[in-house]
Amino acid sequence: MSAIQLTVLIFGTMLGLMALRVPIAITMFIAGAFGYVLQAGWLPLANTLNSHIFARFASYDLSVIPLFILMGNFATQGGVTKALFAFASAIMGRFRGGLAMASVLASAAFGAICGSSVATAATITSVALPEMRRHGYSGRLATGTLAAGGTLGILIPPSVPLVVYAILAEQNIAKLFAAAMVPGLIAMVGYLIAIYIYVRLSPGQAPEKEESAPITLRSMAGILPIAVVFLLVFGGIYGGLFSPTEGAAVGAAATFVAALLNRELTAAKVRQAFYATASSSAMIFMIFIGADLMNSALALTQVPMQLAAVVSGSGLSPLLIMALILLLYIVLGFVMDELSVLLLTVPIFFPLLMALDFGMSKEAVAIWFGIMLLMTVGFGLLAPPVGLNAYVVNGMARDVPMAETYWGVMPFLVSDLLRLALVFFFPAVALWLVSYVN
Repeated sequence: MSAIQLTVLIFGTMLGLMALRVPIAITMFIAGAFGYVLQAGWLPLANTLNSHIFARFASYDLSVIPLFILMGNFATQGGVTKALFAFASAIMGRFRGGLAMASVLASAAFGAICGSSVATAATITSVALPEMRRHGYSGRLATGTLAAGGTLGILIPPSVPLVVYAILAEQNIAKLFAAAMVPGLIAMVGYLIAIYIYVRLSPGQAPEKEESAPITLRSMAGILPIAVVFLLVFGGIYGGLFSPTEGAAVGAAATFVAALLNRELTAAKVRQAFYATASSSAMIFMIFIGADLMNSALALTQVPMQLAAVVSGSGLSPLLIMALILLLYIVLGFVMDELSVLLLTVPIFFPLLMALDFGMSKEAVAIWFGIMLLMTVGFGLLAPPVGLNAYVVNGMARDVPMAETYWGVMPFLVSDLLRLALVFFFPAVALWLVSYVN
């Protein structure tokens, strides 16, 4: 069997199992094990599992993932979202579509201490959706806004997928966080503009006039814990006081204290926070194992190296190659979750891109690619047929048809495309803050 046939067989096995709704981690593990045994046999597979799994999980850098997840779970269980949404509503309530805009602002603020898109979408939805429906927002606009706002959870640091990319590409996590800051803020502003335009072009989606609560010292005090945690974590990281992993630990501890001061964190909620963290971390690490094994099987075929050689010698411009890879990521995001896409493809495409000349340093290219990759996998969180964020939000709004939610995310997908084009043609948008990080 040729290398190409083996590669097709491995991917075919993976896609076939995905069609049967086998969990993605198990899918990649089975496909990778199958391909590895066909090429090397059972004993080499056992040796690979023994060495690779230990080497992967013995990495100190991986501890940053459960710590940032724990930080987000403490914030979720501590009830900080109510204060965030109340303050955002007081700011944006004077505009038409103000509650939808407030949901975006609250999602951005919560994402700054969460790092998970789905957790951000679910948490903000639990607070914002009842208010939006009570004020007469359509199910389409309400669910579409909340699903899109959830993606800010991975665009605005800390971001678990960005940490995963940093580990895979062996890049500085602090520099990637800095690079994501401006595109994340642009995403937030883009969503606000999309809402502003949409409610004017589509009458009936939002009320003509909304009640605006005044901004008070009490409402401002409600967001103080979030601001303190954010400044403590990222001020400490960029001030050289601690590493990103240590910053995640400090952030988790600070969020725990903030949740306690909020007087909503009970013993049961603490247990739930740890349980949710363990569950999410186990899922991520299982995907790591499956992706590692599948990448090992693909490496044995030598097809990724052959592909890199073909692309390097094709004469195509580096920008065109980058654009084609990003297009592939958008397509993959329609059928796979963002972590699976990252773990499966970064080991293949990253070396290929590092061999091309973009007129920048290799580190700059790696960071630029990582930020665009983060934005492209975000498409899959909104767009059909997967649209995990859309499914989560729609599941919490049972009276809204799924098709309405998908229509609701379309204006935000247009904003995402424009933002991706901006970062693609002007890399400095993502890179200028990096120059200030040592």
